[in-house]
Amino acid sequence: MRVLVSLGLFALCAAPPLLAAEQTIVVVGDSLSSGYGLAEAPSWVQLLADRLAAQGYGHEVVNASIAGDTSAGGLARLPRLLATHEPGIVLIELGGNDGLRGQPVGELRRNLAEMITLVQDAGARAILAGIQIPPNYGPAYTRALAEVFPALAEEFDVPLVPFLMDGVALRDDFMQSDRVHPNAAGQNVMLDNVWPVLAELLHE
Repeated sequence: MRVLVSLGLFALCAAPPLLAAEQTIVVVGDSLSSGYGLAEAPSWVQLLADRLAAQGYGHEVVNASIAGDTSAGGLARLPRLLATHEPGIVLIELGGNDGLRGQPVGELRRNLAEMITLVQDAGARAILAGIQIPPNYGPAYTRALAEVFPALAEEFDVPLVPFLMDGVALRDDFMQSDRVHPNAAGQNVMLDNVWPVLAELLHE
């Protein structure tokens, strides 16, 4: 199975004819999903593609994650991604950079809500990956940002990965030296955080 890597509006590699919509999963994320700093090691998205292939699911995985991207950037890119890949499932993993830059929580919420709406209007299923940030801007801001994800999941009735980096973020052995990005071992844990939520959706 191949992972297509999309950057902005253009694919970085030539794609064969698209598979049926129900066989395509698009991950729209930032550096946590793009494989930032991993050199030759696979990201959790590549590991997901490998697991799907090994278990006979037959789904194509498109990694449309860009390091440094925000919810506004993901929202701007999403219509083209939906039109190009016609996915059956879109996993949205954005918000960490919004928080690290201190952007308004309300803006993050609006952007993610619009992304979910676009996915649903396209006839696809959305999955939301929850993000938490260090308390750089105080506990109130940190808490408000973290609460956006479960609130949106409930409002739009979409599956939620409660915290993508659960079991990773506070462990030095799973983090790169920058203490922000997971290392190769951490990628496996992130996949295990995503897998039960995605697998349940695939079985419906």
